[in-house]
Amino acid sequence: MNQKNNLIIGVIIALLVVASYNVDANPIEFVEGLPNLGIVAEELVQVDPKYVPTALWAMFETIQMAFIGTVVGVAISLPLSLFAARNLNSKFVYAPMRAILAAIRTFPSILWAILFVIMVGLGPFAGVLAIIMYTIGFVAKLQYESIETIDSDPVDAVSSIGVSKWQLIRYVVIPESAPHLLSQFLYMFDYNVRQTSILGLVGAGGIGFYIINYIKFFEYGKAAIFMIVVLITVLAIDWASVKIRDKYIIKSQHGQEVSIKTKSK
Repeated sequence: MNQKNNLIIGVIIALLVVASYNVDANPIEFVEGLPNLGIVAEELVQVDPKYVPTALWAMFETIQMAFIGTVVGVAISLPLSLFAARNLNSKFVYAPMRAILAAIRTFPSILWAILFVIMVGLGPFAGVLAIIMYTIGFVAKLQYESIETIDSDPVDAVSSIGVSKWQLIRYVVIPESAPHLLSQFLYMFDYNVRQTSILGLVGAGGIGFYIINYIKFFEYGKAAIFMIVVLITVLAIDWASVKIRDKYIIKSQHGQEVSIKTKSK
């Protein structure tokens, strides 16, 4: 067994070396480039407070973009995930839907942003549309996987009394998968806030537009203010997400466990 493990480790190391050579990953160049960070760090500490109001407003715009994109994307992804679930549909329904969702998920949000910038022009609206598309592809996949893992006993019990598929979905599937959906919403909102900061690279609005432009012209001190605002916002969202998960998701799961134990007795 040890020989087999050593062989696997050796193969991984060999592949790592070959891949590093193919992508020109040179540790020596990394070490030689470290002094350049001192130049950047020196400019980063020379921040100008007069740009703080602009940074805060740009961050507010970014949060709005992420919120709209997440809410609309999740709302659209929920019915799509129902069609993509194998335990609710035949393969003639879920297979094409999964192919469509996979196609949407293939393109990262920045490529969607480029497409929508071409369609609707520069600005936040293109960024919102890009976030919506990326959220649909990602959340729909996570949600139909959650639907497929729900307990089959409630589904079988409700189905045995002759209810319609809509009633089954309304009274069993959605309540059973709701905690997962809330968790996915929080994750996607957190991710979309971070991702929106990058969409400014292609002119899709948000605080990333300022960060990219300042870095492009080597104005690292100005860019630092905007990056600090992003960092503080992300930390605040992480804290809020933990509180929401503790209050609603974990409590809901604990309540389900107590209910199951009570019924078993």
